[in-house]
Amino acid sequence: MDLLRFLLNVVWLVLQGWLLALAYLLAGVLACLLVVTIPFGIAAFRLAFFVLWPFGRTTVRTPGAGVASAIGNVLWFVVAGWWLAVIHVLSGIAFCVTIVGIPFGIASFKLAAVGLFPLGKRVVETAPPRDWMHAGGSVAQSGYAR
Repeated sequence: MDLLRFLLNVVWLVLQGWLLALAYLLAGVLACLLVVTIPFGIAAFRLAFFVLWPFGRTTVRTPGAGVASAIGNVLWFVVAGWWLAVIHVLSGIAFCVTIVGIPFGIASFKLAAVGLFPLGKRVVETAPPRDWMHAGGSVAQSGYAR
């Protein structure tokens, strides 16, 4: 991981990463109370670790995720996804008020989309850019592209 991503992740963690991770952990614990909703809890725990350290990672669709994950995403949206996305959007707007906060705001908006429908996705490392013109364009050691 390069130094810029490390610094962005540290600032993110201090400013809001820990709070967002707690929100996802709470959603995961509540989802794990019932046996039927344990897959939602696992998805929430996976996203909790993603929101702690988001720079240098992204989500991609899981091959073979079918109708069950689509139905699960609808249920997730109704129960927990919308309020997690609202938290991300509000914090993204607050970050974008300053020029320095714009990268954090953009990251928060991306996480809002992931928080809405997390099932059928997995978190992967992104490859460091070859140069400044190709920043954010590839996924590390995977056949997936953004």
